[in-house]
This record gives sequence, structure tokens and C-alpha cells, in this order.
Amino acid sequence: MTVVRNTDLVAPPKRRSFATLSSGISRWRVPLSILALFFLPWVLPSEALAVNVLIYGLVAVGYNLLFGYTGLLSFGHAAFFGAGAYATGIAIGAFGANWFLAMLIGVVFSGLLSALMGVLAIRTRGIYFSMVTLALSQLVYYTALQASSWTGGENGLRGFTVSTLNFPGFSVNFLDPLVKYYAIMVVVALALWFVSRVLNSPFGAVIEAIRENETRARACGYNVERTKLLSFILSGVLCGLAGTLSALHLSIVPLDSLHYHTSGLIVMMTLLGGAGSFFGPFVGALAFLSMEDIFSLWTSNWQLIVGVIFILFVLYLPKGIWGTLISWGKAR
Repeated sequence: MTVVRNTDLVAPPKRRSFATLSSGISRWRVPLSILALFFLPWVLPSEALAVNVLIYGLVAVGYNLLFGYTGLLSFGHAAFFGAGAYATGIAIGAFGANWFLAMLIGVVFSGLLSALMGVLAIRTRGIYFSMVTLALSQLVYYTALQASSWTGGENGLRGFTVSTLNFPGFSVNFLDPLVKYYAIMVVVALALWFVSRVLNSPFGAVIEAIRENETRARACGYNVERTKLLSFILSGVLCGLAGTLSALHLSIVPLDSLHYHTSGLIVMMTLLGGAGSFFGPFVGALAFLSMEDIFSLWTSNWQLIVGVIFILFVLYLPKGIWGTLISWGKAR
């Protein structure tokens, strides 16, 4: 007769300890993400690269909310990024708005645009949804191209600069690269806190249910179309917020910020980092921008090298860098 000891029923210590660690990381994911971003300019070769990681990481966070958590593949998110940047630049350059009001205008404009595009796009599914978002995004691109008196046309929007961020009682020198980084990081930190709250809410559970099985979510009584639309709008607002930060950072808004090429970059960054993971978008933005920074010094055809690396990731690391690390940790 085999004697079953109590010790045989106890989970392996390593597995149990990792589960506890994973739960703690998930609970403190916002502070840990902010802590990692805090030290970023000290480990990267330049503050400008660190700022770009912040901005494009935030774009990828917004896109990840729609693709990674809701399961909707969009090819048109450059419209929201560029719209936020253009609205902010026009508000400052043409109407003399202060930086905060200009950012608010950019975010609201991106939200209205995402609501309009979302109403049209969520009527479709699968690849048709992707193609509709791509077509609508290109419509926004050509509208900006033709409205050259407002947008600058092919030359992009210029003629505005934000040198200081004025607050009650003090001001911040926005021309100092390190100060600029931490000023932008405050906005990104607030956005991460907001996204975490959304994901931890009942709404976050519903969008993940739609991603896993849309038919079952509808059978459970959830309004799938309305939930998709709200997710689409929130995603567009976050991308628009990143666009406003980009406009303040560069003091120009290139027309390419609305092009489908930018939409493709957003998708690549999200997949490289790990779709459906909280910190993955920043890892993906860091990976892509670092490869661009390094390979562009070697050859003008750096995009070919990055493309090959991206293909290898899709084939062999479909969960992305951060997602793969998390999976390896759970398997140990």
C-alpha cells in the first residue's frame, strides 16, 4: 500500500513563490513601471531617445488597450496620434493657447475623431475592421494634406514653441532635456494609473471577455458593440495624449505622423513588447527605437534589418519580449 504524505500535496516552493511574486508585481505594476521609467534617461545614450520611448510607449499603451485587451486589430491609430499633435500645435501657434489648454484641445479632438471612426468601424469584424480603420485614417491624412493653410501641408505644422511650463507659483524649463523628460513622465504616469484602473474595473473584465470569446460575452448579456466603441475611444484618447506630448517635445508636427507608416510602427512596437501585457508597450518602444538608433548608423537600409528581426519575433516569440519573459517565469 502506498502512503501519501502531506508533503506530496504541497506545491513546489519555486512555483508557489513565483505565483506570489507575480501577484505582487501585478498589484504594484503602476509604481514599478514608473520606477523603471524614472531611471530610463540615465541608462540610455541620450535624453531625446528616452523622451521618444515615453511618447511612443504611451501610444503603444493606448493601442494595446484596443488590440491586446479587446482583441481588435486596427491599422489606423496614426490618425489619433497625429490629430492630437496637430490640434495642440494649431491651438498654440494660431490661437496663442497655453500649453495645458492646447493639450486638452488635442485630447478632446482625438476623442471626438476616435468616436466618429469607431462608430463606423465597429460595424465590421476581423480583417474588414482593420481595413476600415486604415481607410478612415488615410482619409484623415489626405484631409490634413489638403488643408495646408492650417496644417502646413507636406511641410508639416511649424511656428510654435513651448519653452516653459507655467504653474501657479513656479515654472518649468521645458528646453532642458532632462527636465522635459520628467515633465512628460508625470503625464505618462497619470495615464498608466488611468489604464490600470480601467483594466481592474468591471469594464476591463468585459473587454477581455470579448477578446476571448465575443459570442459568449454577447450571450452573457453584455453590450458588445457599445463596449468595443468605448474601448476604441479610450484607445484613441490615449494615443491623442501621446500626440500632444510629441507636439510639445518637437515643436513641429510632421505630416508623416498621420501616415499609415506610423500606424504600422505602433503595431510593431506593441507586438515586440508583448500585446496584452501592461509594461510590454514601453519595452517594445524601447526595443524598436534602440534598433533604429543603432542600425541607422550602419546603413540607410536599417528598416530591412528591423523588418527581419520583427518577422523572427512573430515566428518564434509571438508573445513579445515582455510577454515571453513573463511566460518563462511562470513555467519555472
